[in-house]
Amino acid sequence: MNLYRDVLRPLLFSGLRADPEAVKVGLLRALEWLDATQATGILALLERLFCYRDPRLEVRLWGLTFPNPIGLAAGFDKDGHALAVWPSLGFGFVEVGTVTPQPQPGNPKPRLFQLPQDRAALNHMGFNNQGAAALAERLRRLRQRLIPIGINLGKGKATPLEAAAADYLASFRLLRELGDYFVVNVSSPNTAGLRSLQAAEQLAPILATLQEENRGQKPLLVKIAPDLDWPAIDAILELAQAYGLAGIVATNTTLRRDNLKTRFLPGLGPLATAAGGISGAPLRQRSTQVIRYIHQATQGQLPIIGVGGIFTLADALEKLEAGASLLQVYTGWAYEGPSLVPRLLRGLAAARNPAPFSSERMPPGIQSGRKIVMDP
Repeated sequence: MNLYRDVLRPLLFSGLRADPEAVKVGLLRALEWLDATQATGILALLERLFCYRDPRLEVRLWGLTFPNPIGLAAGFDKDGHALAVWPSLGFGFVEVGTVTPQPQPGNPKPRLFQLPQDRAALNHMGFNNQGAAALAERLRRLRQRLIPIGINLGKGKATPLEAAAADYLASFRLLRELGDYFVVNVSSPNTAGLRSLQAAEQLAPILATLQEENRGQKPLLVKIAPDLDWPAIDAILELAQAYGLAGIVATNTTLRRDNLKTRFLPGLGPLATAAGGISGAPLRQRSTQVIRYIHQATQGQLPIIGVGGIFTLADALEKLEAGASLLQVYTGWAYEGPSLVPRLLRGLAAARNPAPFSSERMPPGIQSGRKIVMDP
């Protein structure tokens, strides 16, 4: 029996009807307290319970070493409150953000809802965060960096779409020396008009601006929506080649509501008309399709971080076999609890022998982080 999944989580969300966002904030505060008080005994206990180390799981990508391929997706620890604790929970990397140049409150609450019948979540957060300067200060205070830290960059709500490049650049300048890789988020459905920035003519100036500043120093990726059609993805892949992107994060949440058992959310109304993106199990198949398409279209030369609907070892293997180099969890971790990561890692180590994740099997462009050349 999974104590969290079978007892604690149903008690919180069904019995006590706790607000999912309040639960997440409370967890982050508790983890931050562990770091601030240097509660080494508790951290050591977490490591014994949730860390699984095996050299076969190590991933070397973009000049970075990932202890294992399972990371925490952006959106959970937006402001980096628990950066020192995620390694003790077994993660091989963590992605903070989405961060904007200035602090912003996000969309009105409630804005995060659990859909237990569908093993899913609906979020309409709206890039709520404390701003790039606050994140930079928190990263500078980090005493020890045990796993790579990615930073997810977004556009401020008040910034016009035509000025988006300046927003991404402002955050990147503040955080460039503090992140191990960076992700351009143009695919959240919760900031008005943001997804239009995935169009080639709008995305190109953003990438050009960032890469001119970056000059090849940091791996730069773009995070895309699962709702894009294949020609739109092709256009982004052409930009990936033109601007030397290090990879793609596939995918963000979906706007689709088909095949869901949940029809109505208390306090919100019909799910079909509710604003926000769906994450979790309903996203699994489509995100894997997008991963497979990108992998095949680029002949495996463009690294992919696969995210969307990972609850089981089969889900993780499916995405790796489709072409993902790394994986991220969020909603699955919220449903399954902290035992999910070591369970996935034990399964991956047993399923893949010898070491399947080493960059030695990858093309030279991926190993070095150099500009990727793809066939037209």
